[in-house]
Amino acid sequence: MSDALLQVAGLERRFAGLRAVDEISFHVSAGEVVSIIGPNGSGKTTTLNLVTGTLRPDGGTITLDGARIDRAHSVEIAEHGIARTFQNGRVFATLSVADNIEVGIHSTLRAHRPFRRLSRLFLLRWIPLLAELFVAIVGTPAARRERAEIDAVVETEIDRFASRLGSRRDDPAYSLSYANRRRTEIARALAPAPKLLVLDEPTAGMNQSETAEVLAQLLELKAQGQAMLLVEHKLDLVMTVSDRVIVMDGGRIIAEGTPQTVRHDPAVIEAYLGRRRSLDQEKAR
Repeated sequence: MSDALLQVAGLERRFAGLRAVDEISFHVSAGEVVSIIGPNGSGKTTTLNLVTGTLRPDGGTITLDGARIDRAHSVEIAEHGIARTFQNGRVFATLSVADNIEVGIHSTLRAHRPFRRLSRLFLLRWIPLLAELFVAIVGTPAARRERAEIDAVVETEIDRFASRLGSRRDDPAYSLSYANRRRTEIARALAPAPKLLVLDEPTAGMNQSETAEVLAQLLELKAQGQAMLLVEHKLDLVMTVSDRVIVMDGGRIIAEGTPQTVRHDPAVIEAYLGRRRSLDQEKAR
């Protein structure tokens, strides 16, 4: 689709002959929530790793907002507008909640990162390092203005999870519960106002009430027009928040459509259960 925010075409990734992702194609439009589901080992997280630059594809193309990113480094992809969370939560344990969130803004900084383009050139990367040191020690009017903007963004993201993180703003991440670490990670991913938010099992390890809180926050983001690519095992959440659902099995896409269409697709039922039974019937047991 020419108007797609994210366009994936013929994407491939092999590991020692195993086709973890086997020529898949899909798209995510602006403001759309697309979820990828499938049995363990179906290629879901590998797909996210390819989209975000954690892995390089063996074939195919990935386009974000009209620009090819399949050969770009993860830093460049982040600067272009993709932010993500990981299947196994990743926070900086000794940093405060506020500082963890601030890390997420790094890719958007300008005044605090002069000559940042030169950091990609091995022989010239010392120039932006010295420039950043100068700004940190001496400061500039632009850097002071940007500092105020950073503080405002951090407060906005803490307020998003005010009931859970509001009183923990200055606490080190290691002191947080597992669920609050996950919330901190999501807040960090949202801080740079990404074009596409990529979430890998954001409710993993959460209980029913914690999952309901995250669902409410995802629905709020959806209402605000945030495009999301989501991998999640909790089908109730997927069916509630998604505009479209992609189902993978064995590295391939076996079904795609609205949540209601996918829920009753025979190929999906077979992949999940190994026999012909609706997901609703299984849920009712």
